[in-house]
Amino acid sequence: MEQVSNDSGWRGSQEGWLEAAYESLLEAGVDSVKILPLAKRLNLSRTSFYWFFKDREELLAALIGRWRDRNTGNILKQSEAYAESLAEAMLNVFDCWLNKELFDSKFEFAVRSWALQSDEILAEVQKADQVRLEALKRMFMRFGHSEITADVRARTTYLVQIGYISMQTQEDVALRMKRIPEYIAIYTGQVPEQRELDRFFSRHGYKPT
Repeated sequence: MEQVSNDSGWRGSQEGWLEAAYESLLEAGVDSVKILPLAKRLNLSRTSFYWFFKDREELLAALIGRWRDRNTGNILKQSEAYAESLAEAMLNVFDCWLNKELFDSKFEFAVRSWALQSDEILAEVQKADQVRLEALKRMFMRFGHSEITADVRARTTYLVQIGYISMQTQEDVALRMKRIPEYIAIYTGQVPEQRELDRFFSRHGYKPT
């Protein structure tokens, strides 16, 4: 963690405080994201927090900003990525489900749990759901589906994945990879070409046996 010093001693960094907040949220929920416990976690003074954030609410807003940028932002990016076919476009979206840097499932679960006790965060989650669904719908329409068909296929794709997260489903990587061609066929109505699967598997360091 980057450290910055001044006459008052070490005060850490904004990213360090945000990372500590993120870790606490994932471990124990939003009620654990408080200034004094975070200061102890970082071995910093409580007052050093105020160099970077006005108050706890600003820190929580920064957490939501990180979640929005990573999880929603990357679904949009992947849904718009170049693809030769709809099946390949869906594989681009599936990159999110297998790469934490594109979509953080634990972060998603933590924010959705937080939304159960905050109307403001619930509104953020509902807005994100709508933005993501619209992005997937546009992807289907780009490949020739009607608006209603695109809407239903987008909802099927997205709601299944949110179900995985909400149920905290754990799958062996090999088993999930084996299922992916069938998921793609169900969601898109297209059987992915072997070359498309090979590129996808290669991105994720997987070698079919």
